[in-house]
Parts: sequence; structure tokens; C-alpha cells
Amino acid sequence: MARRRYPLLLALLLLAGCTGGHTSAGPAADEGPGEIVVASGRDVTGKGGIREQLIAAWNTRQRKAGSGYRARLVELPGNADEQRSQLLGALQSGSADYDVVNLDVTWVPEFAAAHLVRPLPTGTVDADVIKSVADTARWDGKVYAAPFNSDVGLLYYRTDLLKRAQVSQPDLNQGISWARLQELSRAVRQALPDVAGWTTQLGAYEGRTVNAIEAFASADPDFELTDGHGHYDSSVGKLTTALAELRSRTDPSYTLPAAFQSDEADSLGDFADGRTEFLRQWPYAYRTLHQSLAPTQLGVAPLPGRAVLGGQNLAVTESSGRAAKAAELIRYLTGKQSERCLLDAGFAATRTSAYQDNNVTCGVGSAPTPSASPTGESTDRMPRDPAGRPAYARTTLLPALRKAVQRPRTPLYGAFTQTFTAQLGPLFRDDPPSDATLAKSLDAALRKALPD
Repeated sequence: MARRRYPLLLALLLLAGCTGGHTSAGPAADEGPGEIVVASGRDVTGKGGIREQLIAAWNTRQRKAGSGYRARLVELPGNADEQRSQLLGALQSGSADYDVVNLDVTWVPEFAAAHLVRPLPTGTVDADVIKSVADTARWDGKVYAAPFNSDVGLLYYRTDLLKRAQVSQPDLNQGISWARLQELSRAVRQALPDVAGWTTQLGAYEGRTVNAIEAFASADPDFELTDGHGHYDSSVGKLTTALAELRSRTDPSYTLPAAFQSDEADSLGDFADGRTEFLRQWPYAYRTLHQSLAPTQLGVAPLPGRAVLGGQNLAVTESSGRAAKAAELIRYLTGKQSERCLLDAGFAATRTSAYQDNNVTCGVGSAPTPSASPTGESTDRMPRDPAGRPAYARTTLLPALRKAVQRPRTPLYGAFTQTFTAQLGPLFRDDPPSDATLAKSLDAALRKALPD
């Protein structure tokens, strides 16, 4: 069976908003044994990391069973925005024969509405998957993907700098308000003039969108920018209140100046080098930071207010000629044992069992706890609990995932985030407009980007 090719009709497909005619990837007829190609972004656990180890383990199973199938991982270059563009172009034009794609959670509605990925069997996402995470896999009443690894904003802090500044250290692991974070930041700055209060990712890319949504959702727990169909659904008044919260969070009196141009790598480096006391980052930073900082230097806590949910989901492409076997591969890669492997390696697992069930273990790779090193030598300095999980996983990471909020869910997410990021830019200039003025501009721009 020849693989179908799709022309560049994404805009028309999105306007149609139709998912009729799709069939489940489970019972689809395959064209026979062969290679299943998995397209994904970079693995933060490094070359030869846990994603490759899991695929290698599946290949070993297939070889022993004599099935004739083999999976191959293709890592896409560039940042998330560039990877999205590459995947869209490849699937629309048929220029690459991808069977499985690893989608950012915000891309699922877009790829589903454009008929670039196909529905999966409903049981693919079962009750063990954390509810907030499971919701990212659905669109228009169907399951289009399986959560692979999750993500959520966390607050990292330098306990050594607090001690040097002789600042009283509360138990931040139990949570901290934004007002208290500001208070501690200013106290550290007064004692250590070269150390800023906090840093985050405010460069003109997706990081700015994430930080803004966290501020907006913290200002109003019921805040939404889109309705259930992905259309714009807010007002100038709500945006004005939300922008006031974002302005407060990015006050130059305690925000590292470099934060306004920073991405994840920049902010991580500034924090590790001691230029700031607090850092907003994703879970992968827990392992990364422990490679250069001692446990006595580093702490992690829930982010004040609301945190944004991130992560990637696996989907079967509409053009795959081996859809049934691709769906089987996804079930393996997102199963209980695989999710425990991802957690042990530094990712945020998507299943509750990975955090709570000691009978669920990894066992993939050269040791029960996989190494990011292709040689199998452990370079891991990450603190772990008695069951081998990252020490913070059960007490901090899992609760944060359960409480996390999603970014706007819309098939036009690309247009949304580009508009949103650009419109917020003036807030970070030397002469920012008022909240009300910026809210009017943002409201008008989003109405055009996300029309009814």
C-alpha cells in the first residue's frame, strides 16, 4: 500500500475543523513488516539517552519474536517552533515517511484538525495517566496521542546563597507565595548586590508565552484565553488584570536583566553560576543542576501560583503505512515500565504508577536506573529516594503536574503564540505602556489570530 501524500492545505483543513472519516490506528491494515520511523525533538538525557534505550529495547523484543519490524528514532534539529514547522512541512508534503511523531502538547489540536495524525484507540490513555496530562492527548472528543513525557514549571532556589545572605530559610518545599519570593529576592540582593532575585525565560519565543500564561492563570484561577473550540474568549478587562500580574512578576528590581532575552539554556546557566537566587524551569533541570551543584546548594519547590503544563505526546501519522504496529510501539513507549524509565532518567513521567508504585521498575539499559551515557557509565549525581526515583518526584513533581494548567488549546496555536509573544514585547521595554493600553492591543490582535 503506497503512503498517501498531502498537499499544502493546512489552512483549509483548519477552517474545515473536520475529523470525519478517520479510523482508529489500532485495527488499520499494515503494509507488512519493515521500519517504523519515530520523529522527535532532542532528548534532554543526551545522546544514547533513555528514548533511544526504550526504542532499542522494543527492537530487541521484535527481533526475538521474529516479527520483522524495527523502530528508528530521528531527532529533529532546532527549537520547538522550528521542529513544529519541520513536522508540518514534512507531513503535508509527504517529503518524509514518519510513522510516529512526538508532538508538543500544544500541537495536538493543530495536527489533529489538519488530519495529519489519526485517532488512537480510547484505551490508549487509561486511568493511570495523570488527568491533567491525559487531557492534552484529546481533541474534538477523540484521543489523538498518548502522553510520552510531561513537563511543568518548577521553582529552583540556591540554598547556599540564602545562607550567605543570612536570610531566614523557610521550608520552601511546602510552597511559597509570590509576595514571599519577592521579599526573599530583595533581601538577597541587599546582602549580595551581584545576585539578582530570580530569572526565567522571557525571550521572544515560547518561553515568554509560558511565563505569561502562568502569570495570567495565577491572577485569575478561572482565566481562559480560548473556549472549547479553540476560539478567542477573553476581554480587555480580564487581560488588564492578567498583565498587571505579569508586570509584577517581571519587576526589574528583582528580575535578572538577562531574563528578558533568555531561553531555557541561558537562564539555567545564570542560575548555576550564582547570578540569581531563584529560577523558573522545567523538571529536566533537576538532574542537570545536580551535575554541577551539591544537594546542599540546591532546592526545588512548587512554582508560586499556577504552573503551565508542558511535555510531548506520541501520535501515529495519517500517512503511515504501518499504523497498527506504530500504535503498538506507542503503547510500549508510554506503558508503565517505560514511564518509570523516563522518570528515573530525569523526565516527568505521565503515569501515577511511576511515582507511587514501587513494583513498577525500569530495568531498561545497562542498569535499573538508566544512564545518559552511551557507554553505560553512570554520571548521575541526582538525589534519589529509597525506590530509586528522583528524590523530589513524589512529593513535589507529581502534585505540581496534577495542579498544572494548559496553554490555550486551539488548532491555530502557532498563530496564537506568535501573536501573543509579539504583543507582550512592549511590556519589557524601558518605557512600557500601561496595562490597559497593552490589554486593548492584545485583545484586538488575538481576535484576529483566533477568529470565530
